[in-house]
Amino acid sequence: MELNSQRVRKLAPENDPLKMGMGWTVKDLDKPQIMIESSFGDSHPGSAHLDKLVEEVRKGIIEEGGKPARYFATDICDGIAQGHDGINYSLVSREMIANMIEIHGNSTGFDAGVFVASCDKSMPAALIGLARLNMPSIVVAGGVMDAGPDLLTLEQIGMYSAMEQRGEITEEKLTYYKHNACPSCGACSFMGTASTMQIMAEALGLALPGSTLMPATSGDLKIKAYEAGKQAIKLVEMGLKPSDIVTMKSFENAIMVHAAISGSTNSLLHIPAMAHELGFEIDADTFDKMHRGAHYLLDIRPAGKWPAQFFYYAGGVPAVMEEIKSKLHLDVMTVTGKTLGENLEDLKKNGFYEKTEKYLEPWNIKRTDVIRTFDNPIGKDGTVAILKGNLAPEGSVVKHSAVPKEMFEAVLRARPFDSEEEALKAVLSKKIKPGDAVFIRYEGPKGSGMPEMFYTTEAISSDEELGKTIALITDGRFSGASKGPAIGHVSPEAADGGPIALVEEDDLIKIDIPNRILEIVGVKGKEVSKEEMDKILEDRRKVWKAKEPKYKKGVLKIYADHAVSPMKGGYMV
Repeated sequence: MELNSQRVRKLAPENDPLKMGMGWTVKDLDKPQIMIESSFGDSHPGSAHLDKLVEEVRKGIIEEGGKPARYFATDICDGIAQGHDGINYSLVSREMIANMIEIHGNSTGFDAGVFVASCDKSMPAALIGLARLNMPSIVVAGGVMDAGPDLLTLEQIGMYSAMEQRGEITEEKLTYYKHNACPSCGACSFMGTASTMQIMAEALGLALPGSTLMPATSGDLKIKAYEAGKQAIKLVEMGLKPSDIVTMKSFENAIMVHAAISGSTNSLLHIPAMAHELGFEIDADTFDKMHRGAHYLLDIRPAGKWPAQFFYYAGGVPAVMEEIKSKLHLDVMTVTGKTLGENLEDLKKNGFYEKTEKYLEPWNIKRTDVIRTFDNPIGKDGTVAILKGNLAPEGSVVKHSAVPKEMFEAVLRARPFDSEEEALKAVLSKKIKPGDAVFIRYEGPKGSGMPEMFYTTEAISSDEELGKTIALITDGRFSGASKGPAIGHVSPEAADGGPIALVEEDDLIKIDIPNRILEIVGVKGKEVSKEEMDKILEDRRKVWKAKEPKYKKGVLKIYADHAVSPMKGGYMV
């Protein structure tokens, strides 16, 4: 079989001299040509160390007889973008990085790709990009940072910041926390979007078994990067492409793992977007159906006790899969050239679990303290739910594993705000009272790029009274670090004239998580019949006027014009 790189050489006579101009030899030109695409850059801790992993991948490719070529599409950091309009660029950056991966791969002519990423948008962008390219591909996840003193992790900073603004801790104490929360490179040390999407890459069969969410400072991670480089050449020899590996069964496996780990709600944007590229239709309802009755096992922050580095110590993705084995398709193919079931058996034979569990010994805890057994789960009904009703006809997302039980069923008074800044100010100044439903709208894909409402969720969840007595409802999204009574992705969004735009002060909002309901059931503090409510909303719609677009040029204008519903993945068409 003729390699793609050799086919392109014949079509483009300039190909050889241009590559030789950057140091390639004549022998190099004849070798399998492998693109190494990474998000390396001085953008944040999750990407600043990836050049070292890229180098290990290069060594592996060269050792196996290939010629590597390094490409870079640096990502941004959601944490650094928080608190200002920079966060509006977060979700659209996924689209732009995926576009660059597609451009890099298709404009040159490679035989395989190794994709090195760590974080919230770079990892899903890599998955979307490799799906578009559909050439032999393997993912190297950049791992997770170490926890700080007393197991301090970054997601706690939002809580401490809100406490400082309320006068509960000193500015000096907050400064100490800020200066010690990120002691190393790697993704943030909690089960946020970055950690979740690293795990999803392995759960889909696209990363080497046991290789994701390893400590970024671990020598084990460099070894895995080297092995991935070698495996890329073997994938070329096998002709094994993403479309041969990632099937509907693979996506179902990933969603079951997502339920077991209490994965980020942002996965409901990223997994459907990748599935779309491979010709599968997965939406938020798919997650809802599969989460029902699923066992939630992982005691990792923000919903659990331990920092994310403990995930690898407890056996990582393979250990989770062993516990939920009865719910998985073990016959799916993976990048090893073996099935998932074969991979799991190999790990047991090779002493993988004995090796990782030694890292837990200094903490005097067992693997099952971090990853529960299937028969002793934290919960038995998954971790996310899709709520619908006259407020969210297309749906909305809630991570119910992080919601206080007191808020599973409630009727609350609406307090609508047209921006997060206004809502956050009201929460911190104690203008929000128990029994309120805080609305933040015009923050969907068309409204402002669908930013995270991280600071507001932290201000609510860190307030002992409000955290169990109010809800936050938005057409925006949440950080994977968020916890508490938060409902996001409300669709259709306000900028599209969705019902969330019609909510008025003191409307009554019904939340019923067990029955998957989110509805407006009353006005001015009094409940009305369904027919009356429908008529009231119809009258409000007649006088509603669309807001001027927030962005009239640039990438956010492009995104607003082309983004599909969050319920379908928020990708661009």
